[in-house]
Amino acid sequence: MSHCHDEHDGHGHDHHDHEHDHSDDITPALQHSLYQHINFDGINTMNEASSGSGKAIVKKTWAERLQTEPELASDADEQILMTIPFTGQVKLHSILLRTSPSDSAPRTLKIFINRDDVDFEAAEELAPTQTLDLLRTTDVQEWPVRRALFGSVHHLTLFFEDNFGDGLEDVTRISYLGFRGEWMPLGRAPAHILYEAAPNPNDHAIKGVGAKQMGSGIGGRGPET
Repeated sequence: MSHCHDEHDGHGHDHHDHEHDHSDDITPALQHSLYQHINFDGINTMNEASSGSGKAIVKKTWAERLQTEPELASDADEQILMTIPFTGQVKLHSILLRTSPSDSAPRTLKIFINRDDVDFEAAEELAPTQTLDLLRTTDVQEWPVRRALFGSVHHLTLFFEDNFGDGLEDVTRISYLGFRGEWMPLGRAPAHILYEAAPNPNDHAIKGVGAKQMGSGIGGRGPET
């Protein structure tokens, strides 16, 4: 693989890990899950160390979100480029992500919509639809997107540009990736349906961080100029 390596300054985020009692939680994250409307066979991941691992972390259900395996790890360097198609038109609300508290956690995520021409070189040069500055944490993070920009999505391209290693860590690791929003078959209104299996009382809700808490309307930077 040949593509550029860009180093980025860190983005300050305060976060404190703490023990959590799963029995006290609820599972609102299952609402508006787009899991059933992902075209898993069409998922493409570039620079994955293990073939099919990108698809595997998207195929994890909400109940499997805390499992460390399977895991997506980058291969030649720290960058990962994923394309996730949907089976219809989607109004994307948020992206769910679980990484780690280590330097291998992705730092910068650039999101592109409805493009089939994005390779590593293009991802470096094109203005993304939105850019997210991620966190190092074992929590499942929910990152709301700017809904006005994601109202008609057929497929997403996710460019994990770097990690927290500041050029010293060549492997980026991600263990869970999910999406929430509204799915629309052609000619119909948005579907508000509970798509995954019924909630397990032992499951727990996403633990957001500050503006990243579930239901927040804030989610990173918009298109770059």
